[in-house]
Amino acid sequence: MKYWLMKSEPDCFSLEDLINSPDQTTPWDGVRNYQARNLMREEMKTGDKVLFYHSGKNAAVVGLAEVVREAYPDFTSWDPENSHFDSKSTPESPRWFMVDVKFVKQFSNPIPLNYLKTVEGLEGMALLRKGNRLSVQPVTEEEYAVITKLAEEM
Repeated sequence: MKYWLMKSEPDCFSLEDLINSPDQTTPWDGVRNYQARNLMREEMKTGDKVLFYHSGKNAAVVGLAEVVREAYPDFTSWDPENSHFDSKSTPESPRWFMVDVKFVKQFSNPIPLNYLKTVEGLEGMALLRKGNRLSVQPVTEEEYAVITKLAEEM
């Protein structure tokens, strides 16, 4: 099992949107970064744990999700009416992939980015490195444990 942090702008897709999705499950579509795509396509597996992160003005880890379907072609890239359309991606030769995630838990209190920067045990976390903007990034088991423990204490 692996651990991940998945970022989303809350005005685009929030944890609340995931909660309100059918079966509290949704495709994680629209990833248009090759490194993030490769992580989803080559490394994410069913059962992997996810920290759900709201980026933007009030950046914070807000809850937990789980990967429930492994990578498959992101069909939104084939739809010219979709904001994620990519004319170079086709059903015969897909360029982009997505996984399905399922809601697990909403934190009583979000854990703000600024607070995470002060927490012992998270010094090496990819999210906290300057310039790291990946929407999908690996998290160590230890980092995941520290954050889920913080969520219980806050």
